[in-house]
Amino acid sequence: MTDTLTVYKLDHHGREVWRYPARVLARDAHSICLEGIFNRDDTPVADSVFKRGDRLVETFYSDRWYNVFAVYNRDDGALKGWYCNVTRPATITDVLVSSDDLALDVWVSPDGAVTILDEDEFEALALNDGERKAARGALAQIIELAQSSRLPV
Repeated sequence: MTDTLTVYKLDHHGREVWRYPARVLARDAHSICLEGIFNRDDTPVADSVFKRGDRLVETFYSDRWYNVFAVYNRDDGALKGWYCNVTRPATITDVLVSSDDLALDVWVSPDGAVTILDEDEFEALALNDGERKAARGALAQIIELAQSSRLPV
């Protein structure tokens, strides 16, 4: 087992959209926690901006329809918030993590404010009824975790 691996973000068809290296912080039977560095141009997200060099603590699950990224400011290390992706359950191996993104995202500010993102993109995806139900269930789980201050950090 290695202490670094490659994360593959896939679209809902399973096609690669983006890949990046990440360092393994912890793992168990159904999840892995990674540290990555935001390696794209500065990107506005809800009430924040992801900056090149921001630290991401990413939790992927093989038994849940979402992943959670705690986003830390590159300049002062402060928590910016959580970016939560509704996805199919992740594939986790010794050398890679991949997940099929289903477009629906949630931003949670440090004060607990929840912003649902990209609902229109999610609605436009060609998903079956079971996948839509699982994705909506994941959205509800994320909101419940945010409201009870139980998102991973």
